Order: sequence, then C-alpha cells, then structure tokens
Amino acid sequence: MVYPGRMADTSHELSMSVLRERLEAAFPSLLDELTQLVAIPSVSSDPAHAADLERSAEHLRERFEALGLEAKVLSEKATDGTQGKPAVVAHTPRIEGAPTVLLYAHHDVQPVGELDRWSMDPYKAEVRGDRIYGRGSSDDGAGVVVHLGSLSILGADLPVNVVIFIEGEEEIGSPSFTAFLDAHRDELAADVIIVTDSSNWKVGEPAVTTTLRGNAIVTVDVTVADHAVHSGAFGGPLLDSVAISSMLIASLFDDAGDVAVPGLGGSDRADVDWPEAELREAAGMVEGLQLAGSGDIAARMWTKPSISVIGFDARPVSNASNTIAPHTRFRLSMRTVPGVDPTEAQAKLVDYLLANVPFGAHVEVTCEDAGAGYQADMDSPVTKTLHECLTEAWGVPSVNIGVGGSIPFISDFQRIFPGAQVVVTGVEDPLTNAHSEDESQSIPDLKAAILAEALLLTRLASL
Repeated sequence: MVYPGRMADTSHELSMSVLRERLEAAFPSLLDELTQLVAIPSVSSDPAHAADLERSAEHLRERFEALGLEAKVLSEKATDGTQGKPAVVAHTPRIEGAPTVLLYAHHDVQPVGELDRWSMDPYKAEVRGDRIYGRGSSDDGAGVVVHLGSLSILGADLPVNVVIFIEGEEEIGSPSFTAFLDAHRDELAADVIIVTDSSNWKVGEPAVTTTLRGNAIVTVDVTVADHAVHSGAFGGPLLDSVAISSMLIASLFDDAGDVAVPGLGGSDRADVDWPEAELREAAGMVEGLQLAGSGDIAARMWTKPSISVIGFDARPVSNASNTIAPHTRFRLSMRTVPGVDPTEAQAKLVDYLLANVPFGAHVEVTCEDAGAGYQADMDSPVTKTLHECLTEAWGVPSVNIGVGGSIPFISDFQRIFPGAQVVVTGVEDPLTNAHSEDESQSIPDLKAAILAEALLLTRLASL
C-alpha cells in the first residue's frame, strides 16, 4: 500500500473519475465482504457468541492485513475487572511528515430478537433491489466496509497515516473502551478521528452528525406493601404498585408530551425539516397516534431531552391473580441534550422522581450508566472538508443533522486525544431498522460513503 519511510506527497490528488473507476472494480468484492460479516453472529451481549466475536475480529484482522496493514486483535479489562471484547487495531506503514487519521467502526452486533419477525435468516445476507438485508448489514458492518473500501481504492496513493480501530463491544456500551484507549494511547493517537457509526439524513442525502444526545439510565423500585393481598378485600384504599408506577411515569411528561423534569435544557429548532409523514413511516407508527412534544420534529429527537420506559417488571397476564402487586420495578432511559452533563441530568431526574411519588409509596431510584453527548466543532476545517467530500460523492448537498441516540465513547476520544479533530458520519438511513428486524443498508449509499472517505483521506494530507 505505502512504504516505510516514504515522505508525504500532497502535490496531487486522485481525480474523482479515477476513484470512481477503482470503486466500480472493487465494489463486488466489498459487497461480498459485507455478506461475510453478516454471516458471523458477533453478538457481544450474549456469552454464547463469544467464539463468534473472536472469529469476527480475526476475520477483520486478516482483511486489513491483506491490504498491507500491520494488524492485531487486542482486548483490555473493563473497570469492573471483566475482560473486554476483542478489538482490531491496524496501522498503515509510516509516512514521515503526514498527518495520522484514526478510522473507527465496530464489529459487534445486536441480538436478532424475535426470529419470526424477520422475513429472512438474519445471518444470511440478501440483496433486494438496491438494499442488502441482514443483522449488522448497516450497524456497523457497512461502517467497517467503508474503511476497507476507502483503503482498497486508494492503495499506494494513500497520502496519510491511517490507524484502524474496530471495536467489539459498542452494542453493550463499550465497558472497556476507556481502559483500551489508556493502554494503547500511543498507537491510537491521531490528528483526525473519523467515527463511521451514524446516519445520513435520508436515502441518497448525506449528512455530518453534528450533535448526539447523551444517555442517563435509572432503575426505579416502587413498593406499596410487604406482601401481596386480596384485591377484593383491600382494593380501593390500597393502590397496587403497578398503578402507582404508572402515575409516576406519567408525571414525567406535561400535557404536550414534553419532558416535565426541570433544568435539562434543549432547543426547539433544527437545521433541517423532518416531514411528519416520513417520520411516521420510518417509525412504523400506528394510524392516528399523535406526536408528542413541541418544537421542530427533528429537534424533539436531536436537541431536546426524552424519557423512555425500556424495562418494566410486572406480573404477566398469563399468571394474573386477584391480588394487589406489592412491588414493581421499571427502568428509564433519558436521552440528554448535547452539551449537558449526563450525570447532572441523571441527578435531576432522580430528584424529580423522589419529589413526585404518588400517595406516599416507597420509591428507590438506582443510577445506572450515564454517557455524554457530542457537539461537533462546526468551524473545524476537517468538518468543512468532510461536507465537501460527501457532497461530491453523493452529488447532492451534505447537511448537518443531529442523532437522538448516543455514542458515549466519543467524549472519551475527545478527553484522551484533546488535540484530535473528531468527526462523525455514517451509512445508515431512516429505513435501516438498526437494532430491529430486517435491518438493511442502501447499496448506493454504501458506495458513495466509500468514495467520500477516500476523497477525505486524500484531502486531509494538505490541511
């Protein structure tokens, strides 16, 4: 690919026509590579798939090594002492005087969930029209293929030093991420960090992710009695714990559906307009369901807080009995505003829950994970150049978007490598169904993303 000791050469840039020609020749094998990644059930949350995760990492080590990089599989222990999942780290041969770019993606995937909700075998990729389907086809197999593809089509013309970091535990919150960065700080150090694990605005319309919400999780225990009692004998003056929990959850929202917890911040305005009809289609909303909240639709998902009930322990209907449930447990996921400290927001949520307990029930709130959001440096020359490359690769203007989800490890990148410019982009779109059934990836967008990253790597040499 490149040779040790070679000096940086920024005197010329490969033409778009040359890059497109190379991409057309290489793309069938790159699409086949994505098919192979889908076939490996690298589910990081399931110990039964530990060997598959190792196999996925080794597979990628071999792929990057075949491109001329020095590649290895590494792992570190998390703060709780558990061994982290395998990650792939690879380096191109050193070019003296050239900047270093770290390319990030992850090779672990979400569980498939209920198989009968899939129209196919989740681990056997299928191409239908201009999309490829399968678990991990987009999140984040496509991100991995973008890096493989950009390096493939640049070959010996790559003008910068590249570090590859393909993580193996993003889907479980990256528990060993900080330890990994600390342990391998020198070999991961870079001038620019490109995170390819986000989304585009729409199919065929590229975007730079400029904001990400943080995430703060709490578990709530509601107790009304020390044992279950007959609902006929005591129902009326004694409300069951499920009803009390429901009231407490409902108090978190005002009449418009906005989060009622004070002091969380947020903005009602977004840079783009998200048509309501498109949102409804992408989310699969039932007919007649009213949208919650106020302000621009995109802002409600990107720059305002939200709270979702992500777990609820109650007696199942199949085991229903005429007794009053004495205890209920539920878990809340609060997406925090970009720039807001998630631990401070979490504390505000706890205070609100304890101050609004219905009927004096006993409530205990346990703080779980809290991950920071992300705010891009909009004046960075790297951000501006990324916009230019996306626009040229897609042939339509690139836009700024926020993402309602969280990528907490970006704040770790910013903290450990304060001199690096971090930019976030991706290949998903509103129809991707990441984390759900029939996950898919737009094939034209995958090609364009490879082209855009190759362009960016050539231009970063001269910034």
